Amino acid sequence: MQLIGIKTPLIIPGDDIAVVLCDAMETARITPQENDIFVLAESAVATAEGRVVKLDTVKPSKKAIELSKTYQNDPRKMELIMRESDEILGGIPGVVVTITKGVLSPSAGIDNSNAPEGYVVLLPADPEKSAIGIRKKLMKKYNCNIAVIVGDSRTQPLRLGCVGIALGCAGIEPVEDIRGRKDLFGKPLLITRRATADNLVSAAQIIMGEADESTPAVLIRDAPAVFIDGSADIPQIPREECLYFACFDRTGNRIFNKPGINVKQ
Repeated sequence: MQLIGIKTPLIIPGDDIAVVLCDAMETARITPQENDIFVLAESAVATAEGRVVKLDTVKPSKKAIELSKTYQNDPRKMELIMRESDEILGGIPGVVVTITKGVLSPSAGIDNSNAPEGYVVLLPADPEKSAIGIRKKLMKKYNCNIAVIVGDSRTQPLRLGCVGIALGCAGIEPVEDIRGRKDLFGKPLLITRRATADNLVSAAQIIMGEADESTPAVLIRDAPAVFIDGSADIPQIPREECLYFACFDRTGNRIFNKPGINVKQ
């Protein structure tokens, strides 16, 4: 599997990100091939779509001001978090834990980085729709099958550092069901599903970076993905079936309010 970073000029609201990518690839002498996959940073996609907000234009509500004191963040950003998220679960100083578009997200995915001073970037309004549109333009331009993933970074519970997560994708199966396959000892896998799109975003994140790399896209070639026509929703699961959420009730307490068990004692 090959990963090729695509550097672009600074993306601004109103840009056609597909055109920006094509121009950047022409400059770098990169030609897409059959079944190449493009991973795009959500901040670049959102910026091109005009999802950039000047904080001075946001009037915080009383509730936003109250919550901003609890979580020690800007009340204007708190107002945007309330508007963008489905639910606020809690948080720590500076970061609010939310459910946004059905996914656990820090501060509704609102990004201060890679935005001008005094501005923030919201998530794309519909990441899957964005991926579908960009894919159609790239396929028309290069006359070959292409997949597109709009990705972001997230932290894992109790782990330091970020990994990738797919917000929307088109052209591949985002999650592969490999139940029934045999392990090394011939035992059938019972619950395993492979988060292909998330894994590809994680791989791309190493090249894209989080700072001033100016690499908002990565071309992945020869990826072991299942290619499809059109798009597929990224599967979600109910909270009661989630390995992490099922351990806690809606107030954040352990189920049945039982203490944790320290197996080292």
